[in-house]
Amino acid sequence: MIARRQFLGVGGAAAASLLVPMGLLPKSARAQSLPLLNAALQPKFVNPLPNPLAPSYIYAPTGIDPASGLPLYEISAQKITHNAGLVDPTTGTALSFTAWAYGTASQPAVFPGRSFNLRSGSAVKVRYINGLDGVQYPADVPVDQTLDWADPLNAGNPANQPYTGPVPLVAHQHGGDTESLSDGLPDAWATPGNAITGRLFNPLYTYDNTQEATHLWYHDHAVGVTRLNVYMGLAGNYFIRDANEDALQLPAYPYEVPLLIQDRTFLSNGELFYDHVDPANPLAPNPTHLPENFGDTILVNGVAWPVLDVEPRKYRFRVLNGSDSRVYDMQMSNALPWIQIGSDLGLLNAPVSQGTLSVAPGERSDVILDFAGLAGKTIIVRNTAKAPYPSGASVDPKTTGQIMAFRVSLPLSAIPDRPIPANLRPLSGPVPVIANPVRTRKIILFEGTDARGRLQTMAGIVDNSRPTLNGTLVFADPITENPQVGDTEIWEFYNTTADAHPIHMHLVDFRILNRQKFSGTITPKTNSDGSTGGVLDEASVKMLGRAHVPSAEEAGKKDTAKMFPGEVTRVIATFKRPGEYLYHCHILSHEDHEMMRPYFVGPIPAGR
Repeated sequence: MIARRQFLGVGGAAAASLLVPMGLLPKSARAQSLPLLNAALQPKFVNPLPNPLAPSYIYAPTGIDPASGLPLYEISAQKITHNAGLVDPTTGTALSFTAWAYGTASQPAVFPGRSFNLRSGSAVKVRYINGLDGVQYPADVPVDQTLDWADPLNAGNPANQPYTGPVPLVAHQHGGDTESLSDGLPDAWATPGNAITGRLFNPLYTYDNTQEATHLWYHDHAVGVTRLNVYMGLAGNYFIRDANEDALQLPAYPYEVPLLIQDRTFLSNGELFYDHVDPANPLAPNPTHLPENFGDTILVNGVAWPVLDVEPRKYRFRVLNGSDSRVYDMQMSNALPWIQIGSDLGLLNAPVSQGTLSVAPGERSDVILDFAGLAGKTIIVRNTAKAPYPSGASVDPKTTGQIMAFRVSLPLSAIPDRPIPANLRPLSGPVPVIANPVRTRKIILFEGTDARGRLQTMAGIVDNSRPTLNGTLVFADPITENPQVGDTEIWEFYNTTADAHPIHMHLVDFRILNRQKFSGTITPKTNSDGSTGGVLDEASVKMLGRAHVPSAEEAGKKDTAKMFPGEVTRVIATFKRPGEYLYHCHILSHEDHEMMRPYFVGPIPAGR
């Protein structure tokens, strides 16, 4: 059985020491149809980095929606063969793999998905089409049907049985200020041809695009299989532009480059492999969900350890961590600073220089790198983040300790290389302060075990006034967070686990208020699904030391933030739209196994 200690043990006592999760077991303990590809023998800094802002990579409208007159994008998820630059280390033969990718009738599907690049205030309609008719999950990326998942065939969660299809999909606009039915919630899934649909299915989305210039992204979010569908390739960038960004005259294409960073593991024939066996747990089914997934091969924009040839000038990089579980703490091999100008949901007030750029799953960072004076140099982006974060196993410096390289090999063009403005919001004004909360909610983050002895990550409430619901809850439990439209609230996340959790809140842009260490007493709880969770006694919670405010790079608009072990992280947000939304850990393996909870803005409808 896999177990990891709670930061706060049951009854307040420390439990067993941290064990290595399945994602880091030696290869001999993994079950796969073929040997694994040796990541250490793959080419590094040879294959060119694609730019998802290249004109041919940008979505063009496929038509006009007749009802609204708005531009229409009909985007289909399709099965493709993708070349990530991998090779057979013995023969040097190029290897490719089966992926699922987004495209349109006139723009073939690619991995990562093509990019939206739209103006603020320009609404669009988007129809996502499940084009995986007849496609099955690969044998080495299998579905664990014992989870609470979409279950299109209503099979009743059988163990030890392969699932052959159909594939359920739903695309979520991560970071979007969208109506509930256009959010892409986990229960809005559909199978090919919309033959079987979830309870929230909506065939046509409206994206208002009223937000300021920002970097959103879109990815699959089907309940219980998000980790698998994203692993297969279903993710892409979504950019919104505005006049404030224009006024800054920041580096633009080809000097603006998105970096979608993901980790994967491959079989010796080049196909994807996702860990799904737990030999230490006799109760675990095969295939089984595992606590995390850490790949040994780093992909950037779909290419393994790529290189980007650059001029000796400033470049703007839109960094997105699209990995399942891995955090990246990135440094430049020559100590070149990262100049961060934006976070998840827009520009900061002023540039922030830092030696390490830390990005957790779901987070985005808008940065400038200045290669002036470095002609002829090759600079490697290194990663030092432990897995699980922040106190797990160290990275392998030959593989997961490297991300990509920049080769300063191009001549300097005549396009002006302008200085970075000191004021990044000359037209928008400073990042708005959110104040005057009407209430504070307390949420527990917890790691327990499910009925099959597997580690199960959970969230829930810290509220002694609600004894029947207090403590950990699962996705299907009643809604416990119910702000009204226009309410401003503080949410306090009490992380009782040994790992950091990047918590993502749908709909809102929040501000991190502060973080503070705490202690408290946890007692066991049996959850509604039979899993073992816990209750953090609200009266026992004591703050330790002083609260510390976020550093400058976290002071902007956020939708995802790291919640560190043994700390309460306080965020504040205003809930502007009615309807059902979510908060969850953006470690995809965690959200697929119950660290995800719905919330509802406005009156909750009967029967929900």
